[in-house]
Amino acid sequence: MFGDKKSFFEKLTGRDEDNFFEETDKKEVRSVKADTKDDNWIEEENGGGQLTVDVYQTPEDIIVQTMIAGVKPDDLDVSIARDMVTIKGGRQSSHSVKEDNYFHKELYWGSFSRTVLLPQEVDPEMAEATEKHGLLTLRLPKLNKDKSHKLKVKSL
Repeated sequence: MFGDKKSFFEKLTGRDEDNFFEETDKKEVRSVKADTKDDNWIEEENGGGQLTVDVYQTPEDIIVQTMIAGVKPDDLDVSIARDMVTIKGGRQSSHSVKEDNYFHKELYWGSFSRTVLLPQEVDPEMAEATEKHGLLTLRLPKLNKDKSHKLKVKSL
C-alpha cells in the first residue's frame, strides 16, 4: 500500500532517500581526506595544532577548560582581553621513534593555540588560571554592566 508512495524526503528533494545518504557519506569521506595533510588532521594551516575547549558560565564567571597534558605551566601563554582569550603553548616529544615503527599515531606534538571569543565581557585583571592533572581551567569574572558606582563630587 505505501510502497508506491513517495516519502516526505523524496517529495522535498526529488531524490531517493537511501541513495542520497549513500552518496552523501561518500562525499563526506572524500572531503575529509581532501582536507587532511599527511593525516595530521589536528593541524591548522599555520602549522600549529588547535586546542579543544569547553566554555560555560556560572552566575559570576565564564569558565574555559582545555586539556594541556604534557605541557608545563611555564610553557603556556594565556592572554585575556575583555572579549577574548588566547591560549598558546607547545608539547615536545620525549623520545624519537622512526615513522616506520609506528602502528598508530594520534598524539599531537608541537605548537598549539586557540583563541576563544567570549559571550560576555570579563575583567582580565581578576582572572585566574589553574592546572590539575592536565586540565587547564580559566575562571574569568564577568563584568557587571548593571552595577553602578555613585561618585561624590568635591568642591575645590
